[in-house]
Order: sequence, then C-alpha cells, then structure tokens
Amino acid sequence: MLNNKKLIWILLSAIAVVSVVAYTMINGANNAVTSAINDATAWGGRLFSEPVSMVVRFVDSVDNLINTHEENQHLKEKIDKIYELQVRVADLEAENGKMKQELNLTESLSEYTTVHATVIARNPDQWMESLVINVGANEGIQKNMSVMSGNGLIGRIIEVNPTSSKVLLLSNEQSNDGKVAASIQIKSGSANGIISGYDRKTKEYLMTQVDPTVQVAAGDLVQT
Repeated sequence: MLNNKKLIWILLSAIAVVSVVAYTMINGANNAVTSAINDATAWGGRLFSEPVSMVVRFVDSVDNLINTHEENQHLKEKIDKIYELQVRVADLEAENGKMKQELNLTESLSEYTTVHATVIARNPDQWMESLVINVGANEGIQKNMSVMSGNGLIGRIIEVNPTSSKVLLLSNEQSNDGKVAASIQIKSGSANGIISGYDRKTKEYLMTQVDPTVQVAAGDLVQT
C-alpha cells in the first residue's frame, strides 16, 4: 500500500514537472513569435513614419518661409508709411516756416500793399538771374515793383503778363538792370548807395557808391 502511494506521488510529480516544462516551452515559443511580430511591425512603422516625418518637416519649413515673407512685407509697408509720414511732416514744417516768414514780412510792410506769390518757373541755366511768379497785371502787378521774400528784398519786376510776372534777381550779374538803390541806417542818419552785385561764395549782396566818409558798422540796417 505504501509503495502504491509513493508511486502515485512520483507520477503526480512527474506530471507536474512535464506540465511546467511544456507550459514554459509553449510560452517561450509564443514570446519568440510575438517578439518577431513586434520587431517587424516596428521596422515597418519606422519605414513608413520617416518619409511622413520628412514631408511634415518640409511643410513646416515652407510655412515658416511664407510667414517670414509675410512679416517682412508687413514691416516694409510700415517702414514705407513711416518714411511717407516723415516726408509729409518735413513738408508741413517747411510750409509752416514759409508762412511765418510771409506773416512777419506782411507785418513789417504794413504801410504797403502786398501781394503773395509763388515761384512757378526758374531756368537752371539762369538760376541766379531771374524767375517767374504766378501773379501779374490781373493782381495789380506793375513793372519795377520790388519783390521780397522772408529774408528781404530779392529783386524787382521787369516783365508783366496778365497772370504771371518775371523777376530780375539782385544776384543777377549779367545785367545792370538788377541794381537797386538802398540806404544804410546809421547812428547819424542814413547813407545812400547801390546794391550792385551778389557774392555767391559768401551769399551776401554787394553795396557800392556809399559815401566813403560815412562810418558803417556791422549790423546796420539796409533798406531799399
């Protein structure tokens, strides 16, 4: 009886060992197959995903280039607008300064009738000799009238048309018609003379035929 029990235990133990070994072998085979499938799947995924990643990176690069180009265009438009505003501001400042000069000139010539005019023509070859303004006989302009700017006398009218006039400048060196009588206000009274020329280097008018006995000082006022 004892021997039968031992035999049964031995058989059961053997069956258990065989079962464990068989189970292990089956699982090992399954793991090997699973590993092979996983490796193949991973390789296939890498093979497919790499081109896709390259395409995605290329599309992103194109998008970045487009965005950069658009940003550059916006910046260029802003810079152009800023430059345009700067030009307009400079023009307005120049116009404002001109209007102030004209206002000061009008106030200083309150005893005279003044007509405002604009230069409409000036020959580059005769830049220092003459110019044309946009007022004429219709506005009451007459020959030999004085022409002034914000800085003072610049010439006189030598030709009158209905809507325009030609001005001979004091800086003219080609004609004696540009000479203008003037007087210097000095402490003892005044000294007469002729504005007969213009020094282009110093940008100053030349006054001649002044009494040599008169003492003229820098800063004395010259009137025409």
